[in-house]
Amino acid sequence: MTAPSGLLPGAQTVPFARGLAAHGDRTAVITADGPVSYRELAARVDATARRLGRERRLVLLVAANTVDALVVHLAALAAGHPVLLVPGDHPEAVRSLTEAYDPDVVAHADGGEWVLDERRDVSAHTLHPDLALLLSTSGSTGSPKLVRLSHENLQANAESIAEYLDIRDTDRAATTLPMHYCYGLSVIHSHLLRGAAVILTGLSVTVACFWELFRTARGSSLAGVPYTFDLLDRVGFATMDLPDLRYITQAGGRLAPERVARYAALGRAAGWELFVMYGQTEATARMAYLPPDLAATRPEAAGIAIPGGSFRLQPLPDWPGESTGELVYAGPNVMLGYAESPEDLGTGRTVDELHTGDIARRTPDGLYELVGRRSRFAKILGLRIDPQQVEVMLERHGVTSCCTAADDALAVAVAGDPDTADPARIRRLVTAECGLPARAVRVRVLPQLPRLATGKPDYRAIRELTRPPASEAPADEAASVPAAVDLCRLYAQILDRDDVTESGSFVSLGGDSLSYVEMSLNLEGLLGRLPDNWHTLPIRDLQRLSAQRPAEARRSTRRRSLETGVALRAVAIVLIVGSHIHLFNVKGGAHVLLGVAGYNFARFQLSSAGRRERLRNMGRSVARIALPSMAWLALMLLVTGDYGFTSVLLLTSLLGPNDGFWFIEVLLYVLAAVAALLAVPLMDRTERRFPFALPAGLTALGLIGRYDLFGLDARGHVPLAVTVFWLFALGWTAARATTVGQRLLVNAAALATVPGFFSGEPFREAVVMAGLTLLIWVRNVPSLASVNRVAGVLAGSSLYIYVTHWQVFPRLEDQFAVVATIASLLVGIAYAALATRVMRWRPSPRAWRTAPAGAGHDSGANPVH
Repeated sequence: MTAPSGLLPGAQTVPFARGLAAHGDRTAVITADGPVSYRELAARVDATARRLGRERRLVLLVAANTVDALVVHLAALAAGHPVLLVPGDHPEAVRSLTEAYDPDVVAHADGGEWVLDERRDVSAHTLHPDLALLLSTSGSTGSPKLVRLSHENLQANAESIAEYLDIRDTDRAATTLPMHYCYGLSVIHSHLLRGAAVILTGLSVTVACFWELFRTARGSSLAGVPYTFDLLDRVGFATMDLPDLRYITQAGGRLAPERVARYAALGRAAGWELFVMYGQTEATARMAYLPPDLAATRPEAAGIAIPGGSFRLQPLPDWPGESTGELVYAGPNVMLGYAESPEDLGTGRTVDELHTGDIARRTPDGLYELVGRRSRFAKILGLRIDPQQVEVMLERHGVTSCCTAADDALAVAVAGDPDTADPARIRRLVTAECGLPARAVRVRVLPQLPRLATGKPDYRAIRELTRPPASEAPADEAASVPAAVDLCRLYAQILDRDDVTESGSFVSLGGDSLSYVEMSLNLEGLLGRLPDNWHTLPIRDLQRLSAQRPAEARRSTRRRSLETGVALRAVAIVLIVGSHIHLFNVKGGAHVLLGVAGYNFARFQLSSAGRRERLRNMGRSVARIALPSMAWLALMLLVTGDYGFTSVLLLTSLLGPNDGFWFIEVLLYVLAAVAALLAVPLMDRTERRFPFALPAGLTALGLIGRYDLFGLDARGHVPLAVTVFWLFALGWTAARATTVGQRLLVNAAALATVPGFFSGEPFREAVVMAGLTLLIWVRNVPSLASVNRVAGVLAGSSLYIYVTHWQVFPRLEDQFAVVATIASLLVGIAYAALATRVMRWRPSPRAWRTAPAGAGHDSGANPVH
């Protein structure tokens, strides 16, 4: 192994980073774009090391789970440049640490390319020869207090982990945690040490694409914090087929013993092992692990010291007995010490052993159990309270919680349904356990507990969330409520939910195609141009994006973009109404809308939520289509007598005669059929594993009805939904097409199957093909703010316009076709407003739960984990 050519002789480096080329053509990194061999990785690392220069400099790396970021990190370690890792998804942390430590080089992504911003040729700092890496302490992202780690720390910890996990050069580990987090970084280091491969991705385990990549890459290991296991339960991990999985590791906080035992049993049945681990950033990552054969029988234990390390117990006055005390760790992975300013970068070792702050006991079988944490003890009204023990007590009563001291009270955040949970019961349990009066226990029930990007509890957010309501707070405090509350209130109003938090996204909160238009236009008015994936971003991230743009820029920008699906819905409904009135004759709009419906179904209904939650969301969408339609038809039955009961019940496709509402019935029948299909657990798993192949197969199946391959005279003897289902499935497939090849395939299918569907109407077929092609290839079309407002109203009201226009235009069409068209649109828009208001029967959500900006970072429906 030789050092990169750009380094002056004698500099200390990290051996595994310096020796990448020794693994030759073995695969080092796997991404969605393909594999990178060790030889290729070593060449890129060497080239970057030369760019970093022959003088040691402090490199601030804006980290991300990408090959470019990994190359810069490894180049610095291999060439002896100290690296300060900061989270790329936390701009405030990047800013504050850049200001605090004045790095010589800043490595970051800029417009899709990686940039080395070299601020000076020679370091402005005195850098100790042993210094290799600077990391934020757990839970202190953005704080100037950093952990100083040496080259020996990194190498020793990687070797220990590789030894007890028995990492092999055939292993392939997925990066389920962020690179800037010591746990996530240790996964990368330990696998590169052994010549194994890393599946490098920033995708959450809740996303189907992650599991597709994991299976394709033959992933053998996963790493998770406790919250990751919540997400695994949510996506049905227990039923997944992962043939190459060898083991799962867990760290980053206490996992309930019952869950440890359950996952151990699950692994035993499926042929993989569970390693429960314990560590801290100050120990580079790991200090202890529980041998997997003990996970089922000793799930409450932290385990034994890792190879090369050792524990002792420091006696504590409040914890008498030789077998209990503060856990103290010694080993080659113990940090050099802390840094709180650039002056500390020249300091050598100030710590020889690590006082963990955790209270532990040693059991007769030699295992260590964690029983508390010194720093979390709080004095509240003169009583010494251990929040962790309160959490354990509540867990015994079936309550998942996070507790922390908040001024003169105990803040208790509980995960559950705010409508059904009983805060009074929880308060009684806590007061009985601690002896605190009820007034000193603040309980808040939340759909999910606030967490940092690492998955650990966000205690600052919990303290804020459990504060008394703003109406009880001083005026100046109430005025400081962050603007994110406005976004939470907007989401709550449009989605008719009262459990909105900053971690929720439009999709995770059950948004659908009907509410999408209204939400996007409102957000665009507040925030300016929205990112393409805004519907999957947590509210907190949207608020952060807003903060990065000046308010004047948001207000003054007239040029906007309009999502293609929204544009197609707006144009299609105008074409439908105008053609029915004979203002013009441009048909095909309804069939384009079927493709758009399938596209939106995939985007909004097929989220990463569990099967039951998906089905609930589908049911809500069906109700939002069926109920207003049936209400209007029932009213017309009573007032005009135009329709019969088969129309009111939306059964004319089955019982006849067809009276013009075929589109509504087709959409409902198709949605009901697809929901029934995905209600089957096997089909739900199939859709998650093969998100493109399943709808492509359904499209092919739908062609049986489109071409009437069974000779049933389909258009006369079977529901119309059977003959047009392929258009819905084609739109669904288009939404799942993520590569150029897949889009070409979908487009070819559309161009091949639409011709001939409308006998003798080539222009109508051209309209449908053009609409589908736009949907497949064009995400947004250029627009203006004023056009967006009009298009948004039309698109959002399209269903209601379709239902109501039959009663409007016949009275005007003969002499006033233009007036009839405008009147039909306006009546539908008015009915849309009325129906929306009626369906939002609750006057207002009870509360909108939010944490102040900077209180934490939670990926929510898209967590990093």
